[in-house]
Amino acid sequence: MFVSVITNPSDRMLSQLDAAALVGIDALRVQVETNVAGGLPAFTVVGLPDNAIRESRERILTAIRNSGFSLPPKKITVNLAPADVKKEGTAFDLSIAIGLLGSLQEVEHRLDGTLILGELALDGSLRRINGSLPVAMMAAREGIKRLILPEMNAEEAAVAVGASGAGIEVFGMRSLSETVQLLRDGRDAVPVTVDVERLFDENPEYPVDFSDIKGQATAKKAMEIAAAGGHNLIMIGPPGSGKTLLAKALPGILPPLTFEESLETTKIYSVASLLKNGQPLMTRRPFRNPHHTTSNVALIGGGTHARPGEVSLAHNGVLFLDELPEFTRNALEALRQPIEDREVTVSRISLTTRYPAGFMLVAAMNPSPAGALKDADGNLTASPQQIQRYLSKISGPLLDRIDIHIDVPKVDNQELFSTATAERSEVIRGRVTAARTIQAKRFAGTGIHSNAQMTPKLIKKHCLLDKASADKLMEAMNRLSLSARAHDRILKVSRTIADLDASVNIEMQHLIQAIQYRSLDRDFWNY
Repeated sequence: MFVSVITNPSDRMLSQLDAAALVGIDALRVQVETNVAGGLPAFTVVGLPDNAIRESRERILTAIRNSGFSLPPKKITVNLAPADVKKEGTAFDLSIAIGLLGSLQEVEHRLDGTLILGELALDGSLRRINGSLPVAMMAAREGIKRLILPEMNAEEAAVAVGASGAGIEVFGMRSLSETVQLLRDGRDAVPVTVDVERLFDENPEYPVDFSDIKGQATAKKAMEIAAAGGHNLIMIGPPGSGKTLLAKALPGILPPLTFEESLETTKIYSVASLLKNGQPLMTRRPFRNPHHTTSNVALIGGGTHARPGEVSLAHNGVLFLDELPEFTRNALEALRQPIEDREVTVSRISLTTRYPAGFMLVAAMNPSPAGALKDADGNLTASPQQIQRYLSKISGPLLDRIDIHIDVPKVDNQELFSTATAERSEVIRGRVTAARTIQAKRFAGTGIHSNAQMTPKLIKKHCLLDKASADKLMEAMNRLSLSARAHDRILKVSRTIADLDASVNIEMQHLIQAIQYRSLDRDFWNY
């Protein structure tokens, strides 16, 4: 579209230009129509604007005056089309201001193929907006040739431009007056570019390395298997056993983000306004650790303005739920759908929004509401009824969706004071990446990236057992009263253990090890 100024004998002036609205984590092309006509002075915005857009009237008019432009007392009408889609936020300030100046013939340059967004301060300067990455990705699809955004958002948008190869020019502006100058005579302006390879070359630093964790060799091995297959995991152990440290170290052994995964994750953080200044792209897997008092909406997503929740902010990374039984029952049950479908659907009267939620769930819990299950004398720290009530907060269907259950006992003092060097995360990550490479070749063209995502059809194809192993699995299912879902989880974990051993087939030792990772299906009172 372009700023076209239409003047007729009735002193009516109309301008049109392009902007964008966020719908979930995607952007929708919006046409901003500004009409200035004779009559009583007024400023009206139509096209389903929210309160932030309705309140932009004084902000825009003051910014225009403080930028050195004069405004005649006329009737101003702004239409945001399509009019049946809700428009939210302050990102339309700059496009409305430029449209108004276009109607007043202050901006005469045609804006064919240009999209403008930005929030105005009263002095005419521009402030950061949300969602510039999905806006740039939409612009590439729609054939937009030039993006004009606040300077703080320019690099973020340039990342998407470089990924699409669409040849879009991105210009970062500091003020309204600077934007007008660009539109009047911007032949010498230099578009913003970003060296994406350099961003990925910067090795991300993780707060905890596996070599920092004393002991817990069994738990570390389970973490490696979970990382190699993308499996959900729950740790059961007394306070101070290192469950939180193990969880925080997990992102450091996951394979590096691919560029596609990085874009997906950055889109979510861009919409949620969680990108740090100077961080145009997420190059490190996210680690989210919400408190157990977190509400259902904050955990899953939604709310009045349908924002992504913690499960989406953990997309392509780790969602760590410490003190799992302390979360509300409703919040835990709400996790079942995103764990299974790897996305969250938020339905409202006007629209349905989908947020990606492909996360690894890592949970931790104590074996008793008092902490440790038994005291120093071997007595239970709480009554059996209290312990059972505590454990019953985690439903069977939720546990069925967690592939690996591991015991994390208290660290022995001899291990705690040991000076022996433990294996570094970098070494473990090498084995995990090799296993993921095997899986990538196995599932090429299916849209599946790890063993944890296998469908029943793929399990049947890639998790074949010999007769002895099949008999052993049947015996375990009968003894532990396992569900069909738990059966499939055991096969998936077995496949991952075999991949770590570079084994084509699932051997008996792989299966037995996977069965042992079902702690909560065994006799709990042995803890």
